[in-house]
Amino acid sequence: MQFLGHALRSVLLAEDDQDDQEMLAYAFREIAPQVAVISVPNGKKFMSYLESIGEGELPALIILDYNLPEVTGAEILNLLKSDRRYAHIPKIIWSTSASPVYRAICKTLGARDYIVKPSDMATYLSTARHMLTFIEEPMR
Repeated sequence: MQFLGHALRSVLLAEDDQDDQEMLAYAFREIAPQVAVISVPNGKKFMSYLESIGEGELPALIILDYNLPEVTGAEILNLLKSDRRYAHIPKIIWSTSASPVYRAICKTLGARDYIVKPSDMATYLSTARHMLTFIEEPMR
């Protein structure tokens, strides 16, 4: 599938909560159906998946749950920040916590934004729209 002359782009989501996975994927489908959302349920599987894909398959955006099992979103940011392969990919943390400490840690580790998870569909849609603004080539 092509969009504006570019191959289909993907968002890689590390999220262990099935409802949050489904709601965010639905929001992306609604506002940018050409963007594929790939969900991975924990930090260890996320890192394995990311390391296993080729350069041409790298996502346009990485979204990490702060409280992932096995390897947290902050720990993943720390691992990715020293690898040039992932330097160009915007990374967003999203969490149920609005902690300013967590926000500061994640920003220091390279997160472009720290977003508190939405609680209703309208907010999921606006959150997904906001997340897409971090992709260099607009998806709209």
